Amino acid sequence: MTSTDVGTDIPKGRGELRDQPRTTATRPTTSTPTAPGPSALPGAPGAPHRWLALAIVMTAAFMDLVDVTIVNIAIPSIQRDAGASVGQIQWITAGYALAFAAGLITGGRLGDIHGRKRLFLIGVAGFTLASALCGFAAGPEMLVASRILQGGMAALMVPQVLSIVHATFPAHERGKVFGLFGAIVGLGAVSGPLLGALLTEWNLLGLEWRPIFLINLPVGIAALLLGRRYIGESRAPHALRLDLVGVALVTLGLLMLLYPLTRGRELGWPLWGYASMAGAFAVFAALVAYERRKAARDGSPLIEPSLFAVKSFAAGIAVQTVFGVALGIFFLVWTLYMQVGLGWSPLHAGLTGVPFSVSVSVAAGLSVQKLVPRFGRKVLQAGALLMALGVLLYIWESDRYGLAVASWQMALPLVVMGVGMGLIVAPLTDAVLSEVPREHAGSASGLINTVQQMGNALGLGLVSVVFYGAVDDNLTSEPVGPAFVNAFQGALGWVAAVLGLIFLLMFALPRRATAEKEPFAPER
Repeated sequence: MTSTDVGTDIPKGRGELRDQPRTTATRPTTSTPTAPGPSALPGAPGAPHRWLALAIVMTAAFMDLVDVTIVNIAIPSIQRDAGASVGQIQWITAGYALAFAAGLITGGRLGDIHGRKRLFLIGVAGFTLASALCGFAAGPEMLVASRILQGGMAALMVPQVLSIVHATFPAHERGKVFGLFGAIVGLGAVSGPLLGALLTEWNLLGLEWRPIFLINLPVGIAALLLGRRYIGESRAPHALRLDLVGVALVTLGLLMLLYPLTRGRELGWPLWGYASMAGAFAVFAALVAYERRKAARDGSPLIEPSLFAVKSFAAGIAVQTVFGVALGIFFLVWTLYMQVGLGWSPLHAGLTGVPFSVSVSVAAGLSVQKLVPRFGRKVLQAGALLMALGVLLYIWESDRYGLAVASWQMALPLVVMGVGMGLIVAPLTDAVLSEVPREHAGSASGLINTVQQMGNALGLGLVSVVFYGAVDDNLTSEPVGPAFVNAFQGALGWVAAVLGLIFLLMFALPRRATAEKEPFAPER
């Protein structure tokens, strides 16, 4: 979601749309769209090519989603073939998440200022180029740098997706369009690990893991060429200026916090690492003070301070951040456990995750359509408890069966975890936004997505502490397999504790989403 409020768009000039300004006194109305004639603009509401434009932007969003999940399954292959260290492996995933998180709000703001189609196409082009650099990386250092670039380009591309949808579709069709995003998330969760496993297993042209990145090239080129023709331009009528100081402070604070976490174990936990992590909180405090002054001075902060006066939003930000930490830890250690600890092939590991992905997709659709309207906040809390239960079942099975555990034995805990996650991810954003003033809903949604990515990056950084640290301790007395099993169980204990904290934080969310508030769909 971009940082501006969503309004009704009207044609302006040659193929460009500008958001219709809102008044604070009344809710804006949307006129019934007329049947488009031959002269309809490419991106105007009701234009004949709007569904093609939707397919283009959703393909790009799908490409970004798959790129996150496809890499995890190929990590052991990358480590063997590229000779990457533990810290470099973590930065291949954490670097992407950090760059995406740091640039998400900025990318949305740039789209408001310079045009959403323009920033979308720049993001697609940059993402495709970065994918090529990843695929042809000469060493782990180049791969890490290319992944950071890829995350930064995704931060330009992804925030424009829903903005383009709002500018292209009439109001009565937007509900149907938003419903498709849930299907895309589920499809990406299923296809990412499987596609990564197949491409790694096939070893096309002897390229090992490289096709998982190179597959983005034809998709990105097609999206770029078709997007130039069929997506209409739009921008905000009174876009705020870009808060460069805010961008710099956010990025600096994240780097100071995450870099020592990622490299600390390799470097023997030097004193400067602890100083850097402590200094990060001082940077974040400076960011808060600066944003308050900027909001009072010219009304154009990167992060709107008044949002945190809304109790449900502040709690929701905490939930999203902590939830991102849990997911960041689980998915990386799960992959390492199956492929390194148990010695499974990438395809075996990818197929094992299918019950989890299908459960997430089914539960997400059920929660939004049937459960949340009836039970409200309790659905999300049930999701947190179910995920925790699934994690505890996984720990028990891993301990009982050890290295002899089979895929079918993992199905039960994975289904329970998947159902729990589906009950959380789909309705959480609407619950968090339900008490946010409508004029801030756009920037609030962008901030929610940003902190989830920050949490994911933090979780990936903590893997070095809760997983690799345990591996090192166990390797002194056990072979690699049992050491990885024990470390996996310990890491899952942390995940279960985090899910318990999420359950408690959810008590601060509203019991039910406020009916009169306009719904907003999550970006990811």
